Amino acid sequence: MLLTLLLFLLGLSVGAVGTLIGVGGGFILVPVFLLALHYSPQHAVGTSLAIVLLNAVSGTISYIKQKKVYYDAAIRFSLATLPGAVLGSYTAHNFTSRGFYISFGIFLITISILLYLQSKHKPEPSASDLIPFEYNRLLGTLLSVLVGFLSSTFGIGGGIVHVPAMIGLLGFPTHIATATSHFVLAVSAFFGVISHYLLGNILTVPALVIGSGAVFGAQLGAYIAPKTKSQSIRLLLCLALFILGMRMMVGQ
Repeated sequence: MLLTLLLFLLGLSVGAVGTLIGVGGGFILVPVFLLALHYSPQHAVGTSLAIVLLNAVSGTISYIKQKKVYYDAAIRFSLATLPGAVLGSYTAHNFTSRGFYISFGIFLITISILLYLQSKHKPEPSASDLIPFEYNRLLGTLLSVLVGFLSSTFGIGGGIVHVPAMIGLLGFPTHIATATSHFVLAVSAFFGVISHYLLGNILTVPALVIGSGAVFGAQLGAYIAPKTKSQSIRLLLCLALFILGMRMMVGQ
């Protein structure tokens, strides 16, 4: 009972923090699963991705109601993530523990740098938030293949890579990029979760308990976001991720 409560609170915290800074919580969950709960890399990735899926579906429903999803890009990019999502699940399944720790450590350090750079960048208002608009479809498709692969390999949401690329390289307005990326993640995570489930990589009970907490946490984060300095939280998270990444690279 105590463990169930702690897992729910973990999901609540991850959902709230992720919403406050505008990213998924997978890159927080996987280190916790590995270092605190001592899951295997395969179980850590598969279980985390299942939780990411619950969050992504919940957020996507809200964005669809707000009419912020650009379907021309969302459907195109979603299809592009599928090969990467399936390939990523098999890549994760065949990682050795040491290889995964080093790879994920490097990935965490990269994310910490990306988050830091985003915290220094104040997005300018878009000249036009109208849909449709023109964008580089080939580049967007190639980026989406990579996002699907990374999401399924490491059990994380791909928004940390996808959203800045859609804004900076493809010219998407910020809120359209966020909503469209959420839609893409929901589709990509769905197929990644199926692959991980067939490979036996998902611990169902922890995924459901933490996922339930994350859904409530996301709502909590959305509520307190206007009253909170998300910039400070983002910078603290950058430091924590950098230290975690170094810790994972040093050894189990």
